Amino acid sequence: MFIIKLLIRNAFRHKLRTGLTIVGVAIAIVAFGLLRTLVDLWYAGVEASSASRLITRNSISLVFPLPISYKDRIRQVPGVRDVSWGNWFGGIYKEEKNFFPSFAVEPRSFLAMYPEYRVDPVEMKSFLLDRKGVMVGAKTAERFGWKVGDQVTLRGTIFPGQWEFVIRGIYHGAAKSTDETQFFFHWDYLNEVVRRTVPRRADQAGYYIIELKKPDQAAEVSLAVDATFRNSLAETLTETERAFQMSFVSMTEAIVIAIQIVSYVVIVIIMVVAANTMAMTARERIPEYATLKTLGFGGFHIAGVIFGESLVIAMAGGVTGVILTFPAARWIETELSQFFPVFTVAPSTICMDLAAAFIVGAVAGIFPTWRGVTIRIAEGLRRIG
Repeated sequence: MFIIKLLIRNAFRHKLRTGLTIVGVAIAIVAFGLLRTLVDLWYAGVEASSASRLITRNSISLVFPLPISYKDRIRQVPGVRDVSWGNWFGGIYKEEKNFFPSFAVEPRSFLAMYPEYRVDPVEMKSFLLDRKGVMVGAKTAERFGWKVGDQVTLRGTIFPGQWEFVIRGIYHGAAKSTDETQFFFHWDYLNEVVRRTVPRRADQAGYYIIELKKPDQAAEVSLAVDATFRNSLAETLTETERAFQMSFVSMTEAIVIAIQIVSYVVIVIIMVVAANTMAMTARERIPEYATLKTLGFGGFHIAGVIFGESLVIAMAGGVTGVILTFPAARWIETELSQFFPVFTVAPSTICMDLAAAFIVGAVAGIFPTWRGVTIRIAEGLRRIG
């Protein structure tokens, strides 16, 4: 306890300098933690993917549809438990900034395949019976003040026009990482309107979702489905849900790498700042170290005092940064929910924050410690007075 008190008193001998250094380390740790969380969220969809679901899309690109008649042939493939389908809708609520993911889905099979979406049974029944009904995520409903029974109108982008809906249910995620910003409505409603307005675009699905009887049959079923439609006018590409999600992440891999680089640069910068602070402190205390050597204290004791002081400052900033990371993450999740529907700081990120703070303190203390240990007594005492 005496050593700890000594280190703390030494660290705060220059309160302003130490305070500013701690603030700098804390800000760097907050930035590092948020950037690492952002990288983790980039892969959140991949990590949340189910091993028992496959996605079938057009082999050319996701923007090209598939005939709705494919569903019956996919059901006949051995290993397939059930099939659902949907289209990306891309509707806009009032203004362009009011973005949220919107999909036209086959409701019964879709919700059966996604148990991570928790829905009240009464609301579920109401949604299934209403052709214009909508199931919306809790965060989107809270964002716009929607409640069950409200009428909502979206402006279509991919499917032009004013689309009227009635909110019949609000779903919640089974886990905190579940996306609660999505907007699901009946594919039949979309198809009926398209059949009247643009008949050539009717009876087409953007993608199919396949539920497997056994997860280990993914490769066999994928090959069988694609073989079924080989040499057809719309050939398919079937892959696991994880691979499907990963294909989107790979499109922005350069951005992810850039964020990772920036997070490490932040730590390097604060490491230099902390090293400069400790170097100044050691330079000012050279006479003290020489005096300690004169009194019989060895290099080990002096090294412990200098190195320990550096760690105390860095870890104080690190712990402060970790504490501030949580309200910062909550603010981002609340104010920027349309971009970051889930912004949860993982325990592994906290460990990385504390490890980064420790490394900053360790590296910043190396040169001052070496300087204090190797200083000659005569040289150090010469600076007194």
